Amino acid sequence: MEIINPSGKRTLSVETEFCGRTLKLEVNRVGFRSTASVLVSYGDTVVLGSVVVGKKPVVQDFFPLTIDYEEKFYAAGKISGSKFIKREGKPADEAVLVGRLIDRPIRPLFPKGYRQEVQVVTTVLSMDPSFRPDMVAMIAASSALMLSGTPFDGPIAGVRIGRLNSEFKAFLSPEEREQSIMDLVVACRDGKVMMVEAGANEVPEAMIIEAMHWAVKNVQPVLDLQRELAEKVGVEQLGYELVLPDETIQERAETWYKEHAGDQVRGNVLERQKIVDQLRDEMNAEFAPLYGEGETEEERLADYTERLQSEYEQAFELAVHHEVRRGIIEDGVRPDGRKLDEVRPLSSQVGILPRTHGSSLFTRGLTQALNVVTLAPLSFSQVVDTMEVTDGKRRYMHHYNAPSYTVGEPGRIGAPGRREIGHGYLAERALLPMLPNEEDFPYAIRSVTEIMSQNGSTSMAATCSSCMALMDAGVPIKRPVSGVAMGLMMDVPQGAEITAEDIDKSYVLTDLMDAEDFAGDMDFKVTGTTEGITALQMDMKVHGLPVDILEKAIEQSHAGRMHILEHMLGVIAEPRPEISVYAPRIEKMMVEQDKIGAIIGKGGETINKITSETGAMVDIEDSGLVTVSGANEAIEKAVAWIKSLIEEPEVGKIYDGTVATIKDFGAFVTILPGVDGMLHVSQISDKRIANVSDVLEVGQKVRVKLTAIDDRGRLSLTMRGVEQ
Repeated sequence: MEIINPSGKRTLSVETEFCGRTLKLEVNRVGFRSTASVLVSYGDTVVLGSVVVGKKPVVQDFFPLTIDYEEKFYAAGKISGSKFIKREGKPADEAVLVGRLIDRPIRPLFPKGYRQEVQVVTTVLSMDPSFRPDMVAMIAASSALMLSGTPFDGPIAGVRIGRLNSEFKAFLSPEEREQSIMDLVVACRDGKVMMVEAGANEVPEAMIIEAMHWAVKNVQPVLDLQRELAEKVGVEQLGYELVLPDETIQERAETWYKEHAGDQVRGNVLERQKIVDQLRDEMNAEFAPLYGEGETEEERLADYTERLQSEYEQAFELAVHHEVRRGIIEDGVRPDGRKLDEVRPLSSQVGILPRTHGSSLFTRGLTQALNVVTLAPLSFSQVVDTMEVTDGKRRYMHHYNAPSYTVGEPGRIGAPGRREIGHGYLAERALLPMLPNEEDFPYAIRSVTEIMSQNGSTSMAATCSSCMALMDAGVPIKRPVSGVAMGLMMDVPQGAEITAEDIDKSYVLTDLMDAEDFAGDMDFKVTGTTEGITALQMDMKVHGLPVDILEKAIEQSHAGRMHILEHMLGVIAEPRPEISVYAPRIEKMMVEQDKIGAIIGKGGETINKITSETGAMVDIEDSGLVTVSGANEAIEKAVAWIKSLIEEPEVGKIYDGTVATIKDFGAFVTILPGVDGMLHVSQISDKRIANVSDVLEVGQKVRVKLTAIDDRGRLSLTMRGVEQ
């Protein structure tokens, strides 16, 4: 039955084939009061993309765009596993990361100075478990923005790519993702890349480039479909004003800064910031009596100061950015005097905190990261319960903190924001492929990066510091990982479409710092080992870049990574042979899965008894991995107990048994938990015994040898010849 919304508009839909399934976009079916809503269906996944645009510009110095990804447990036919909270509440880290994933290719496609508040909400209403719904949500967000009437220079579309049997494949199943050597997300806009994010198991740079080409080609039908829908709907553009400095004001600031800055703003970063702040004050003092409105100097100063908060302040900042670009493009000199491919000075230490399990301090220029590693039994792994994952576990956790004092500003200390969650996840992803498996190293690992000072590329500093702290903690990683942030400046007019022919006009920067990030066209972070890439994150400030230009950045990043890795290995060449004396001791053993029940016991009775009587902690994985942690003596007792529970009777072996029952013909002796053998009266002693009860009693400890196991599994025991 067709839905007709209150305004009389009928349901419209368009569809196309996309990576083996039908993709359908539908409007005017739900969300009547939003600025724009699109219902996107792909397989059994259904995502609602909604956009609401504020009525007036917001008075602030950034674009107030928020993009949220809403997971609904009902979409997967689930109820939250929490005993106390069943309603969806604070988004899980995984949902925050998807929201950031969608935000990053969309934000640059709005004009600079646009200040209307825009809220995009993508809600997963139904989830096909055979693939992740995040890329469907990205399409829903872009489609809704295309119908919103905002100056969004889209559309965009994304695809999550894996590598199976030497071929690229999108929308992998959970089983296929486990087998894939890479997990790559590429967002595209008409033949150009807007954003890349990847986790990989040491894949070569060339494979990443090939995958980007594959993505650009395969998402084009989705871009065309969004335009088709917008044409059918007939979008009415909303009016807006850009909050930018007046051209005259911008010209004044540019001219003044060029005349007064010179080479003094190149060199030491801290000194440079002081000089820039001083120049700002000098410009204000000079401009105030000239350009303020009023009859008296006091009135002119007051008027200028009021306007300074917006146009003059913004004009000065833009002038600083433009001078950074000019210095790099025309002179080949960066703000701190480095060459384009030069890494800032490096210095590092490990083992700097006496009681932690592992620690390191990584310093690159003015950016500094302290990392602390803590080891614990596997039971301390984080339980993950999301729309997509039930009873999942995160054994390795990287948490990133960057308080406001690290940029020299006061600020509130609170829960981690989206940036902190995102940076921590990137550094976590970088090391994950290099960690030993649980069977070889049965520990939960928490790595915490405390940023001490910020001046660009803190997520890569977190990666390097966490790698060294893991080695300091004695975690036997397969190979060390380093990371570097790359930047890009394009010598083309701002807002111009960039083509592959512009590659000679691109200037790639190794080890990006703040001033270059703010003024540049790309922020590209890459981590890896000597063998290949383990993680990658690439964001554009322009309206997309051809893959050929990105290839240049990837190639240059390799030398930067290797330079940093060489420094790290000079500080700590390999993981320490032993873990810290303050880390918990863990013994591990593999048992047959059908023996797990014997260790746990009825209602957990046996395992609880082991832990309470020995003082050790016992964890059992479904795979049959048993880990025992605690003091050395407690571990020994618990391990011996567990071995006795799973031990198989062995003919010829002597056991310390307990008399369970006495019969006329002999006694039954328990030699292993739940395992009894028959001790015949003739086998109790070399002498003749008239009554068994004359020499044995129930509960008595005896040493017996297992002499035989018949075809029915019955055990025969003897005490003859066995020293008691």
